[in-house]
Formats: sequence, structure tokens, C-alpha cells
Amino acid sequence: QVQVVESGGGLVQAGGSLRLSCAVSGIIFRSNVMGWYRQGPGKQRELVARITSGGSVSYADSVEGRFTISRDTAKTALYLQMSSLKPEDTAVYYCNVYTNLRDYWGQGTQVTVSS
Repeated sequence: QVQVVESGGGLVQAGGSLRLSCAVSGIIFRSNVMGWYRQGPGKQRELVARITSGGSVSYADSVEGRFTISRDTAKTALYLQMSSLKPEDTAVYYCNVYTNLRDYWGQGTQVTVSS
């Protein structure tokens, strides 16, 4: 069983920064993918950024150049550094771990960007 817990959300003005953290515990297989998703008001959940066990990183076009995903070497924590935030970044952000053919999700953390 894998547990995923996000933290770090909050209210920030447009142009500001926030750092999200995700604590991961349990058995993580060598082959895995960790990522951040978000779901804005009235929108579907979408991929924001992800990082593979091999270190490959990908971003949604909407956040490329503004957000940075990273993880610790023990793969027990995942981070999302968000800069130059825009009101359209307002959403609940979810941490996701894909390992052993299963998806694990956190409860989400709210990020609100005021204009």
C-alpha cells in the first residue's frame, strides 16, 4: 500500500510563488512515475507535470517555464515549485504515484491565485 499526502497550498497573488510538497510512503517499485495533477473549478483533472524513475520530466504547455517538478533521491517526496502564478492556475492540486500497475492519489491541496 502506498500513502500520498500533499501540503503547501494556499492563497497567493498573481505573479507570486508557491511550493507544493508530497510525502510518499509505502512500497514504491523501481519503475514508477510521480506527478502533479490539478482540477480547476468546472474543469476536468489535468496533468501538470510528471517525473519518471529514470528522471525524465514533462510539463503541460500551460505551465512550461513557470513550474518545476522535483523529487528526492529516496523517492519519498515530490515537489512542485510554482512561479509567476496566474489566476488560471487556481485549482486543487493532486499528487499521483504510479507504481506496480496502480495509481495512488493524495487528497489534494487547494491553490488559489488572486488577480
